[in-house]
Amino acid sequence: MNHQPTSDEYVLTLTCPEAPGIVFAVSRFVMEHGGNISASQQFDDRLTDRFFMRVQFRLDGAGVEQLRQEFAPVASQFAMAWQLHDVRTPTRTLLMVSKFGHCLNDLLFRTSTGALNIEIPAIVSNHRDFEGVAEANGIAFHHVPVTPDTKPEAEARLLELVDELDVDLVVLARYMQVLSDELCGKLEGRAINIHHSFLPSFKGAKPYHQAHARGVKLVGATAHYVTADLDEGPIIEQDVVRVDHSLDPAAMTSAGRDVEAQVLARAIRWHSEHRVLLDRHHTVVFR
Repeated sequence: MNHQPTSDEYVLTLTCPEAPGIVFAVSRFVMEHGGNISASQQFDDRLTDRFFMRVQFRLDGAGVEQLRQEFAPVASQFAMAWQLHDVRTPTRTLLMVSKFGHCLNDLLFRTSTGALNIEIPAIVSNHRDFEGVAEANGIAFHHVPVTPDTKPEAEARLLELVDELDVDLVVLARYMQVLSDELCGKLEGRAINIHHSFLPSFKGAKPYHQAHARGVKLVGATAHYVTADLDEGPIIEQDVVRVDHSLDPAAMTSAGRDVEAQVLARAIRWHSEHRVLLDRHHTVVFR
């Protein structure tokens, strides 16, 4: 279950050029506002001279907008790219799915139990298979079919929904359509995809059947931010599960789907808790 703070609690994340005094400046800001730091993590990337920090703190008597205004001069002093969030505010998350529902159902369950601090205003699909699931969970369902001829209109509709529903995060929960470069650019840093990852990698139809035929010993999954480079965006989380000759293709598929659901859920949780900072083509994840 999520920790529900008894007082106002905030998360500050920042990225900036490495310089003396950053930690002191942030700590002083919290102290001068009567706050108390409950967690602090930082990383100095010596290869790029970039500094990354996540600070969680409790503070009464100030709203998030006021804190943002008052922190701006500190951020400007160090040329920070930064965000400040109220811990209790859920991440509004649009789920996209095609015909495989294991990730969708897992996320719905975790959200309903409070394991994920997200709010799901809608489910979008190019098929109608999970319309009943959406209805059973009290979530709006949008059927947006996609063909080569209608893809521009479908993506325009998706962006309309993102704007209309004030969506913070788009999750491709086994949504089996390739997004255009233009759409990837507009969703940069706020769209997460999940896909299987094998050693070796198998692409195309029935990847788990291909893996079984080759006798692989590990199946896994990768959650990453969506970019124009197909399945090559900054990686948030990965995991593998060991398999052997005793598993037939169906059992291997089941094992693979389990690890896909777990990896995607962890990536979404870390993103919604503001633990993931982009560092060019990879990520810094403060777990």
